[in-house]
Amino acid sequence: MIIRFLRENVYAAGLLLLLRLYVGWKWLDAGYHKLKDGFDASGFLKNAVANPVVDRGTNELIYPTYTGFIEQFAQPNVGLFNWLIPIGETLVGLGLILGGLTAIAAFFGVFMNFMFVFAGSVSTNPWMILLGAIVAISGSNAGRFGLDYYLLPALRRLRGKRNSQQGLAA
Repeated sequence: MIIRFLRENVYAAGLLLLLRLYVGWKWLDAGYHKLKDGFDASGFLKNAVANPVVDRGTNELIYPTYTGFIEQFAQPNVGLFNWLIPIGETLVGLGLILGGLTAIAAFFGVFMNFMFVFAGSVSTNPWMILLGAIVAISGSNAGRFGLDYYLLPALRRLRGKRNSQQGLAA
C-alpha cells in the first residue's frame, strides 16, 4: 500500500521532489567540494583496513570480503577511486536534483553509502541510505516533476523502436 502510494500518487511525487532535492543537494555538495578541493581516498582506505568493522564479542571481521576488496583492489587502484568517488557523488546529486534517471541515481547513492558503512564510517550514511532507498523504491514517480517526465517516455519509445527493428532483421 505504501509502495503503491510512493510509485503512483501525484502528491507523493511532490513530497519525493522535496526529498530528492535535499538528498541530491547533499550528494552534489559532497562531490563538488571533492572535485574543487581535491580528494585523496588513500587515508580512508588505509584506516578501513587497519580498523575494520569487527564483532565486539568475538573480534571477528564482520565484512571480511569488503575488507579484502579494499586491501587487494581499492588501495592499489586508489587513483581510480580518487576519481570515481567525487564524479559519482556529483552525478548522483545532479540526477536527483534534476530528476533525470532518478531511481538509478538514488540506487547508486544508496550503494555508495553502504560502501562507506561497510568501511566503518557511520556519519550521516544510514540517514542517507534510508532517504535514498525511499527515492529508489518510488521508481519513476520520484522523477515525475523533473527530467524523467520527458526522458523515460523517450527511452521507452527508443527501446520499442529498437525491438521492432530487431524483429524485422530476424
